[in-house]
Amino acid sequence: MKASLTSENLVIYVNRQLASFFPDEHHHSAELAAIIDKTLARLAYCFNHIDKKYYQENNQAYFNHLNSDHYCSFIYLLSNEAYRDDAIVLAEKLFYLNKALNGLDCFYSIKLPDIFLFVHPVGTVLGNAEYANYLVVYQNVTVGSTLAGDYPRFKEGCILYSKASVIGDCQLGENVIVGANALVLNSDIKSQHSVVGQYPEHRVVTAKANVARDVFNQLI
Repeated sequence: MKASLTSENLVIYVNRQLASFFPDEHHHSAELAAIIDKTLARLAYCFNHIDKKYYQENNQAYFNHLNSDHYCSFIYLLSNEAYRDDAIVLAEKLFYLNKALNGLDCFYSIKLPDIFLFVHPVGTVLGNAEYANYLVVYQNVTVGSTLAGDYPRFKEGCILYSKASVIGDCQLGENVIVGANALVLNSDIKSQHSVVGQYPEHRVVTAKANVARDVFNQLI
Protein backbone atom coordinates (compact mmCIF):
# COMPACT_ATOMS: atom_id res chain seq x y z
CA MET A 1 0.00 0.00 0.00
CA LYS A 2 1.22 3.47 -0.86
CA ALA A 3 0.94 5.95 2.02
CA SER A 4 1.43 9.68 2.51
CA LEU A 5 3.50 9.03 5.65
CA THR A 6 5.86 6.23 6.59
CA SER A 7 4.90 4.04 9.52
CA GLU A 8 7.58 5.72 11.64
CA ASN A 9 6.24 9.18 10.82
CA LEU A 10 2.67 8.03 11.46
CA VAL A 11 3.68 7.00 14.96
CA ILE A 12 5.16 10.45 15.57
CA TYR A 13 2.13 12.18 14.01
CA VAL A 14 -0.46 10.27 16.05
CA ASN A 15 1.55 10.58 19.24
CA ARG A 16 1.67 14.35 18.81
CA GLN A 17 -2.09 14.47 18.28
CA LEU A 18 -2.66 12.42 21.41
CA ALA A 19 -0.35 14.65 23.43
CA SER A 20 -2.20 17.71 22.18
CA PHE A 21 -5.69 16.38 22.94
CA PHE A 22 -4.77 14.50 26.13
CA PRO A 23 -1.91 16.35 27.88
CA ASP A 24 -1.43 13.86 30.71
CA GLU A 25 1.61 11.98 31.97
CA HIS A 26 1.19 9.03 29.59
CA HIS A 27 3.34 8.68 26.50
CA HIS A 28 2.43 6.18 23.81
CA SER A 29 5.24 6.08 21.26
CA ALA A 30 6.30 2.54 22.14
CA GLU A 31 2.75 1.23 22.22
CA LEU A 32 1.97 2.84 18.86
CA ALA A 33 5.16 1.46 17.33
CA ALA A 34 4.19 -2.02 18.51
CA ILE A 35 0.86 -2.00 16.66
CA ILE A 36 1.41 0.27 13.65
CA ASP A 37 2.47 -2.46 11.19
CA LYS A 38 -0.50 -4.71 12.03
CA THR A 39 -2.82 -1.74 11.72
CA LEU A 40 -1.45 -0.70 8.32
CA ALA A 41 -1.68 -4.30 7.10
CA ARG A 42 -5.38 -4.36 8.04
CA LEU A 43 -5.89 -0.97 6.42
CA ALA A 44 -4.16 -2.10 3.22
CA TYR A 45 -6.33 -5.22 3.04
CA CYS A 46 -9.45 -3.07 3.44
CA PHE A 47 -8.40 -0.38 0.95
CA ASN A 48 -7.28 -2.96 -1.61
CA HIS A 49 -10.93 -3.94 -1.96
CA ILE A 50 -12.35 -0.42 -2.34
CA ASP A 51 -12.84 0.43 -6.00
CA LYS A 52 -13.48 4.15 -5.55
CA LYS A 53 -11.73 7.43 -6.28
CA TYR A 54 -9.02 8.42 -3.76
CA TYR A 55 -8.49 4.84 -2.56
CA GLN A 56 -6.35 3.66 -5.45
CA GLU A 57 -3.28 5.21 -7.07
CA ASN A 58 -1.34 3.58 -9.91
CA ASN A 59 -3.24 0.33 -9.37
CA GLN A 60 -2.42 0.03 -5.69
CA ALA A 61 -4.18 0.99 -2.50
CA TYR A 62 -3.43 4.49 -1.26
CA PHE A 63 -3.68 5.86 2.29
CA ASN A 64 -3.61 9.63 2.64
CA HIS A 65 -3.51 10.74 6.26
CA LEU A 66 -4.97 14.11 5.20
CA ASN A 67 -8.05 12.47 3.69
CA SER A 68 -10.38 12.47 6.68
CA ASP A 69 -12.29 9.36 5.58
CA HIS A 70 -9.01 7.47 5.21
CA TYR A 71 -7.79 8.73 8.56
CA CYS A 72 -11.06 7.88 10.29
CA SER A 73 -10.73 4.26 9.16
CA PHE A 74 -7.08 4.21 10.22
CA ILE A 75 -7.76 5.56 13.72
CA TYR A 76 -10.59 3.06 14.26
CA LEU A 77 -8.30 0.18 13.25
CA LEU A 78 -5.49 1.58 15.38
CA SER A 79 -7.78 1.79 18.42
CA ASN A 80 -9.02 -1.74 17.83
CA GLU A 81 -5.46 -3.01 17.46
CA ALA A 82 -4.52 -1.26 20.72
CA TYR A 83 -7.47 -3.00 22.38
CA ARG A 84 -6.31 -6.36 21.03
CA ASP A 85 -2.85 -5.61 22.40
CA ASP A 86 -4.33 -4.77 25.83
CA ALA A 87 -3.16 -1.16 25.59
CA ILE A 88 -6.48 0.08 26.96
CA VAL A 89 -5.54 3.69 27.80
CA LEU A 90 -4.22 4.11 24.27
CA ALA A 91 -7.36 2.49 22.83
CA GLU A 92 -9.55 4.85 24.85
CA LYS A 93 -7.65 7.90 23.66
CA LEU A 94 -7.76 6.81 20.03
CA PHE A 95 -11.51 6.20 20.24
CA TYR A 96 -11.92 9.67 21.75
CA LEU A 97 -9.60 11.18 19.13
CA ASN A 98 -11.77 9.77 16.33
CA LYS A 99 -14.83 11.37 17.92
CA ALA A 100 -13.02 14.71 18.21
CA LEU A 101 -11.57 14.72 14.70
CA ASN A 102 -14.18 12.90 12.65
CA GLY A 103 -17.35 12.76 14.72
CA LEU A 104 -17.37 8.95 14.64
CA ASP A 105 -18.51 7.01 17.70
CA CYS A 106 -17.26 3.46 17.13
CA PHE A 107 -15.88 1.98 20.33
CA TYR A 108 -12.48 0.35 20.15
CA SER A 109 -13.87 -3.11 20.98
CA ILE A 110 -16.46 -3.03 18.17
CA LYS A 111 -15.71 -5.70 15.56
CA LEU A 112 -16.10 -4.03 12.20
CA PRO A 113 -15.50 -6.35 9.24
CA ASP A 114 -12.19 -6.60 7.42
CA ILE A 115 -13.62 -4.74 4.42
CA PHE A 116 -15.65 -1.57 5.03
CA LEU A 117 -15.96 1.99 3.77
CA PHE A 118 -16.71 5.17 5.68
CA VAL A 119 -18.13 7.99 3.55
CA HIS A 120 -17.79 11.28 5.49
CA PRO A 121 -19.18 9.56 8.62
CA VAL A 122 -19.69 12.68 10.75
CA GLY A 123 -22.23 12.00 13.49
CA THR A 124 -22.27 8.24 12.96
CA VAL A 125 -22.66 5.86 15.92
CA LEU A 126 -21.87 2.17 15.36
CA GLY A 127 -22.84 -0.11 18.21
CA ASN A 128 -22.01 -3.69 19.06
CA ALA A 129 -23.78 -5.31 16.11
CA GLU A 130 -22.65 -8.27 14.01
CA TYR A 131 -21.12 -6.74 10.87
CA ALA A 132 -20.00 -8.39 7.64
CA ASN A 133 -17.69 -7.50 4.76
CA TYR A 134 -18.46 -4.92 2.07
CA LEU A 135 -20.16 -2.62 4.56
CA VAL A 136 -20.65 1.03 3.57
CA VAL A 137 -21.61 3.66 6.14
CA TYR A 138 -22.47 7.31 5.49
CA GLN A 139 -22.97 10.27 7.84
CA ASN A 140 -25.35 10.41 10.82
CA VAL A 141 -25.97 6.66 10.75
CA THR A 142 -27.03 4.89 13.94
CA VAL A 143 -26.63 1.18 14.62
CA GLY A 144 -27.64 0.20 18.12
CA SER A 145 -29.71 -1.82 20.54
CA THR A 146 -33.13 -1.51 22.09
CA LEU A 147 -33.61 -1.43 25.85
CA ALA A 148 -33.84 -5.22 25.63
CA GLY A 149 -30.19 -5.28 24.58
CA ASP A 150 -30.75 -6.76 21.11
CA TYR A 151 -28.38 -5.64 18.34
CA PRO A 152 -28.67 -5.93 14.54
CA ARG A 153 -26.94 -8.56 12.43
CA PHE A 154 -25.65 -7.73 8.97
CA LYS A 155 -24.68 -10.00 6.11
CA GLU A 156 -22.28 -9.00 3.33
CA GLY A 157 -22.78 -6.02 1.06
CA CYS A 158 -24.97 -3.69 3.15
CA ILE A 159 -25.00 0.07 2.72
CA LEU A 160 -26.45 2.59 5.17
CA TYR A 161 -27.11 6.00 3.70
CA SER A 162 -27.26 9.29 5.62
CA LYS A 163 -29.38 9.36 8.78
CA ALA A 164 -30.28 5.69 8.43
CA SER A 165 -30.93 3.87 11.70
CA VAL A 166 -30.90 0.13 12.30
CA ILE A 167 -31.97 -0.66 15.84
CA GLY A 168 -32.64 -3.80 17.81
CA ASP A 169 -33.31 -7.37 16.73
CA CYS A 170 -32.77 -6.98 12.99
CA GLN A 171 -31.31 -9.37 10.42
CA LEU A 172 -30.18 -7.63 7.22
CA GLY A 173 -29.41 -10.03 4.40
CA GLU A 174 -26.86 -9.71 1.62
CA ASN A 175 -26.94 -6.57 -0.50
CA VAL A 176 -29.44 -4.69 1.64
CA ILE A 177 -29.65 -0.96 0.97
CA VAL A 178 -30.96 1.19 3.83
CA GLY A 179 -32.08 4.49 2.35
CA ALA A 180 -31.47 7.97 3.71
CA ASN A 181 -33.55 8.74 6.82
CA ALA A 182 -34.84 5.16 7.00
CA LEU A 183 -35.52 3.51 10.36
CA VAL A 184 -35.37 -0.27 10.69
CA LEU A 185 -36.50 -1.40 14.15
CA ASN A 186 -36.73 -5.05 15.21
CA SER A 187 -37.30 -6.03 11.59
CA ASP A 188 -35.65 -8.41 9.13
CA ILE A 189 -34.81 -7.29 5.60
CA LYS A 190 -34.29 -10.02 3.02
CA SER A 191 -31.25 -10.13 0.75
CA GLN A 192 -31.24 -8.06 -2.44
CA HIS A 193 -33.73 -5.51 -1.10
CA SER A 194 -33.83 -1.81 -0.28
CA VAL A 195 -35.69 -0.30 2.65
CA VAL A 196 -37.04 3.25 2.72
CA GLY A 197 -39.17 5.14 5.20
CA GLN A 198 -39.48 4.65 8.93
CA TYR A 199 -40.75 1.77 11.00
CA PRO A 200 -43.57 0.72 11.14
CA GLU A 201 -44.42 2.36 7.82
CA HIS A 202 -41.14 1.51 6.09
CA ARG A 203 -41.30 -0.05 2.62
CA VAL A 204 -39.11 -2.83 1.27
CA VAL A 205 -38.49 -3.03 -2.47
CA THR A 206 -36.16 -4.97 -4.74
CA ALA A 207 -32.67 -3.47 -4.75
CA LYS A 208 -31.58 -1.89 -8.02
CA ALA A 209 -27.87 -1.71 -7.09
CA ASN A 210 -25.28 -4.21 -5.96
CA VAL A 211 -23.14 -2.77 -3.18
CA ALA A 212 -20.26 -5.26 -3.34
CA ARG A 213 -19.99 -4.93 -7.11
CA ASP A 214 -20.49 -1.18 -7.39
CA VAL A 215 -18.28 -0.09 -4.47
CA PHE A 216 -15.80 -2.92 -4.02
CA ASN A 217 -15.77 -4.55 -7.49
CA GLN A 218 -16.70 -7.86 -5.89
CA LEU A 219 -19.49 -10.32 -6.60
CA ILE A 220 -21.21 -12.03 -3.69
